[in-house]
Amino acid sequence: MPIPIVNSIASWFLKKRIHQMELFMKYPNEVQHELLMRLVKKARKTEYGMLFDFSNIKSYSDFSKKVPLQTYESLQPTIERCRNGEPNLIWPSPIKLFAKSSGTTSAKSKFIPVSQESLEDCHFAAGKDMLCMYLNNNPEASLFTGKSLRLGGSKEIYRNGGTSFGDLSALIIANMPFWADFSSTPSAEVSLMSNWETKLDAIAHETIQENVTSLAGVPSWMMVLLQRVLEITGKKDLKEVWPSLEVYFHGGVSFEPYKHQYTNIIGDQSFNYYQIYNASEGFFAAQDRNASDDMLLLLDYGIFYEFIPMDTYETSAQKIIPLSEVEVGKNYALVITTNGGLWRYKIGDTLKFTSISPYRVRVSGRTKHHINAFGEELIIENAEQALKLACQAEGLEILDYTAAPIFMEGKKKGAHEWIIEFKENPKNPDYFAKVLDQKLQQINSDYEAKRRNNMTLNELKLNVAKKDLFYQWLKMKDKLGGQHKIPRLSNSRKLLEELLLINGK
Repeated sequence: MPIPIVNSIASWFLKKRIHQMELFMKYPNEVQHELLMRLVKKARKTEYGMLFDFSNIKSYSDFSKKVPLQTYESLQPTIERCRNGEPNLIWPSPIKLFAKSSGTTSAKSKFIPVSQESLEDCHFAAGKDMLCMYLNNNPEASLFTGKSLRLGGSKEIYRNGGTSFGDLSALIIANMPFWADFSSTPSAEVSLMSNWETKLDAIAHETIQENVTSLAGVPSWMMVLLQRVLEITGKKDLKEVWPSLEVYFHGGVSFEPYKHQYTNIIGDQSFNYYQIYNASEGFFAAQDRNASDDMLLLLDYGIFYEFIPMDTYETSAQKIIPLSEVEVGKNYALVITTNGGLWRYKIGDTLKFTSISPYRVRVSGRTKHHINAFGEELIIENAEQALKLACQAEGLEILDYTAAPIFMEGKKKGAHEWIIEFKENPKNPDYFAKVLDQKLQQINSDYEAKRRNNMTLNELKLNVAKKDLFYQWLKMKDKLGGQHKIPRLSNSRKLLEELLLINGK
């Protein structure tokens, strides 16, 4: 069948999904309530369902009273039993796949259950609808005249007592529908190679022979791959390598620090960037408009959402609310109930709603990735915005960073200490530190209050990282590729001290 016809048929098929999406956009709270009742009914005879009396849950109020909040740590013993092949514990259908995730770059691994329903009705369905939204907004798109360059994790799939575990991307690639596999590059064999650096070269050499029309992957690792592609081909930008390249679907880390680099490397000012919010636990949101940083919350994909206002998080006043009670601009910790057997599970991410009609969100950070050693409540969203403004003022680009507190000792006041890897180092690092400190004060009133007259906090301390410092650290931890990333902010100095040691300071 000629390629233009294949493109037309695929586009027509995907665009039909827009009507399904309009339903949950028009009736979001009704759709979510019906979904919750379906999940509870389906799991009522599981061990978990009987323990928490699912048979007598008839409303959200019943659910919130009977079912406790969970963390990975509280659920881990049950998940281990699932991994060893014990059936009907948290979900009625067999769970054979587990997504191995560190969640952060800590050494401890998590094994997130991936049921057949979550694979098909969440991950795959949301992936199709991501394409649907893009095609609906760009009717002249020609995605299926070529292939999507997918960049997944570097772990192989391992076997364990009849179950499998590996990076989510590896599980998805290994179980991908034929139509998705047909339209993707590199081959599954190359995608699932275990050595990241060997794989990177193999992907670059294989994909430069293809007609790549879209990119999909984590911005930090995708940038490493694309730079390698330009090295091999000797081209000045990606449009010379792949003239039909039109969109990059990205997620996993904030795109803000990388956006300028992508604009330079792609060589097309009209290029489309589409943000997605997916994780081992599910596919939660996707950008539904061109040139927008907001993402549409996906409400009928097997996930029921609840939210904890961060101003009450882990306090005696903590409250959990459903979607119908959220407010625009407020910071919430995300709680999910899924068709993979996670019940009222605290995923560790924080969100802000930019709209409630329809429900659109931005990821604002992590519940544990913030600095609040002195009551300053600095979250990743603040840090990213301040860095962006400071870099614009000084004409700089940042490749990676992390920050932690300098704790008070005796009469010494505290401060924040940063280590930043720049594309080109600032001529005057001390001046950049002053600019960054000022921008943080402008953005975060709590930080400003602690900095006023050096009342509690002194001016931040800046360390300039040597080239590839963060890459070296990830390599030492065997965390190259996939969704592994540097924790941006921490109340602990452990990561910062490790980086400073490698950096030679």
